[in-house]
Amino acid sequence: MPKTLFLIFNHQITSIQKQDAYISLGAERIKEMPAGIKKLWRNIPADMSELNGYLEPVKKWLYENAKKYDYVLIQGDFGACYIMTKLAFEIGLIPIYSTTEREATEEYKKDGTVKLVHQFKHQAFRKYGI
Repeated sequence: MPKTLFLIFNHQITSIQKQDAYISLGAERIKEMPAGIKKLWRNIPADMSELNGYLEPVKKWLYENAKKYDYVLIQGDFGACYIMTKLAFEIGLIPIYSTTEREATEEYKKDGTVKLVHQFKHQAFRKYGI
C-alpha cells in the first residue's frame, strides 16, 4: 500500500529531505498542510495556556487525509508537537522528525555585537518513541 509523508512543521521541506523520504521511508507522496493550517501551525500564540482547541484544524486535516501506517513529520512548538505526536500514535500513524547536523559561525563586529549564523543540514528521519 502506498505511503504518504504528511508534513506538520514550520519550514519548507528541502530536496535532500524529499529524497531521503522517498528512499529511507518508502514514501510515494509528500503532503503539505493547506496554507491556512500551515499559518496556524507557524503562529501558535506564546500566551495560550492550552493548545488542544487551537490545534483542532490540524487534527481534523490529519484525520481526514492520513491512513494507518502513513508517516507524519512533526516539528515546531514543543507542546503542539507532543499533542500531535500522541494523536499520530493513537490513529496508527508513524510520527517522525528530522535530525540535523548543525554548524554555527560567529562574526565579531567593531561595535561589539556578535552576528551568529546557523546552518542546518538534514541527516536522517527518526521515529518518535514512546
